[in-house]
Formats: sequence, C-alpha cells, structure tokens
Amino acid sequence: MSLEWIEDAKRRAALEAVKNVKDGFIIGLGSGSTVAYAIKEIGRMVREENLHVLGIPTSYQSFLLAVESGIPVTTLYEHPEIDLTIDGADQIDLNLNLIKGMGGALTREKIIAAASKRLIIIVDERKLTDKLGRGQPVPVEVLPFAEPLSAREIRKIGGKPFLRVTKGGAPYITDNGNFILDVDFEVIEDPYELNRKLKMIPGVVETGLFLGMAHTVYVGTKTDVKRIEKE
Repeated sequence: MSLEWIEDAKRRAALEAVKNVKDGFIIGLGSGSTVAYAIKEIGRMVREENLHVLGIPTSYQSFLLAVESGIPVTTLYEHPEIDLTIDGADQIDLNLNLIKGMGGALTREKIIAAASKRLIIIVDERKLTDKLGRGQPVPVEVLPFAEPLSAREIRKIGGKPFLRVTKGGAPYITDNGNFILDVDFEVIEDPYELNRKLKMIPGVVETGLFLGMAHTVYVGTKTDVKRIEKE
C-alpha cells in the first residue's frame, strides 16, 4: 500500500467533512496529518469564499497551522459551546468508538469534543476495526510525578504500559506538561469498563478512549469516501 494512496484518501475524507462547516460556526480543530488537510481547506474558504468562522485548536500544532492558514482562533473561555469539531482517530470500531492520542493531544481533543454539538471524525480505511485495541495501544496521559504508580496500577488491570519517548530518548511531553503511557491491552472487550478503571487510577489525567462521542465518520478509501453515521 503506497503512501500516496493513503494521503489521497485522507485528503478526500477531509474535504468531504469540511462541507459541513457553515458561516458563523465555532469550529474545534483537531490534530494530526489528516486534520491538517481540513484546516488548510477551511483556511482557503476563509480567504477565497468569505467564510466567517472561529477555530479552537486542540494543540499547538493545529494552532500554528490555523494561524498560518488564516483561520481566526478563539478559546473555550470566549465560546464554551462549539458548533462542530473535525478530528482524526487512530482506530474506530463498529459503534464509532475511538482510540485517539498517538499524536499526543488526547486530553485537549477530548475536552473540545465534549464541548461540541457535533464531532466529525476523518480517517483512511486502515483505521477501521471490529474491536478496539487490536494492534493498537491506548494512549493514557499521566502526571509525571505519578507515572511509576500509574504504570503499576495499569499493569494490575491487564495493561502493558510503555512510556512514550522522543527520538532522543527523553520522555515525550504533552502540551499540558504531562507524560504519555502507550498501553497494550490487546483486544478490548468492554471499552467503557476499561475507561472507567483507567480514570480511577491516581495520576491518570485522561485516556485515549473516546466512547460514544463521534456523530459522523468520513472514511477515505482507495477510490472514494464512505460516510458512517451514529445510529
């Protein structure tokens, strides 16, 4: 499978999702390579079609891209309710439950998703699965001070946590100043129960399990885009 095909699929899904953006919207801007196509397209619409929107970025990456693309940015303080958020995902199951966070912005992404009237997810078809966790770790953001305890407690509930590190070997630091544990749970039979157990562990800030949050998913394939709606 060539990288060129994958990028084309991501771009197609992003362009379809952006068609949901309306004049006057407050838009949550997710993070990652797929969402970058959406942010650039919204910026083009602002410049060329006189679209009036405000964006709330979920990371410094998406903030800088939004500014570069000409999208005016705002905050949750000014607009606590968001009309629409467009974001990516690392894995999606048949019920539109997600694993997110391989880009490191899971906490802010979940906050923005929760503040949104509608969450649209854009992916290429490699991200679809019958069950979450199949070949995909669950990112868990933890306080640096608590990492040893959090990792120990995660092992007790069946996970294999690995501290995310940079290419230089230092711990990866999120925009919130925290660490990320990438946890292998293998196939997750009950994501809601797993999420509950993780959130009960001292030091865990947020999990990459986004459950019951997505409303619409646009899936880029080799030839077209599939739209999946929440039942």
